[in-house]
Amino acid sequence: MTETCRRIVDLRWFDPLMLVVIFVNAIILGLETYDSIERSIGGALHTANDVILALFVVELLIRFGAEGFSPRRFFRSGWNLFDFVVIGASFLPGLRENATLLRLIRLARIVRAIRLLPDLRVLTVAVARSVPGVASLAVITLLLVYVYGMVGWVIFHEHDPANFANIGQSMVTMFVLLTLENLPTYIEQGQELSDWTLVFYVSYVLVASFLIFNLFIGIVINSMEEARTIELHRAERQVLDDDSSNDRRAHAIILRERLHHLKNAVEDLERELAAQERSGARR
Repeated sequence: MTETCRRIVDLRWFDPLMLVVIFVNAIILGLETYDSIERSIGGALHTANDVILALFVVELLIRFGAEGFSPRRFFRSGWNLFDFVVIGASFLPGLRENATLLRLIRLARIVRAIRLLPDLRVLTVAVARSVPGVASLAVITLLLVYVYGMVGWVIFHEHDPANFANIGQSMVTMFVLLTLENLPTYIEQGQELSDWTLVFYVSYVLVASFLIFNLFIGIVINSMEEARTIELHRAERQVLDDDSSNDRRAHAIILRERLHHLKNAVEDLERELAAQERSGARR
């Protein structure tokens, strides 16, 4: 039985089929928001939702069987745990009487598409990995906005009270300036007071808009590399734990990931070598 479930999960069409079911679920959920459609074929849509839920239950049982019907192995994967929670929540007592909760649970099923799309799964892991770095960057940005907001209030609170009436409004103004929106207008209004105000705005743009956003991009890129490494290790563990580890497709995925990391390492070495050559030429 376990071997049969594993063969089903490893079939090329299994994940795409479940992805199609998820998309159909999303379409049905969207159709239910139209009152005219709900009145005309609402019963059919509810029946379709029940059929889709049954398919998700069957999928979950097959994946559970592929892990040897072992809860420890099955729940070792965060995606399996997520699937179990989302699908199991549909059977909570009294849920069908609460239309809002029922729709939210059905909406959560659509998020399951993430596990079936490898690139999207990597992006999701990267977002999670970037949270600590982004949080630290957010604190730095907040301090920067506060400092420049206070300086802006000192300079402009009489000249431009609409944007610098108090520290709160000043911080809002500086936060909006992170997007460089209306920057020429602010510079023009500042120069009416003094040309030295140009230093205030230019320094803020250079530090806040350019430096902060570049740091943000760097954090995201680094998180992407970490996420790819995590996915590579996960695939390796899956191959090692799987009795059918001779599957060529799984090995091909691992080899492609290793080749990708090797290519990145070579590119980094080439950039370092080029930088050293340029430094030597200047000397």
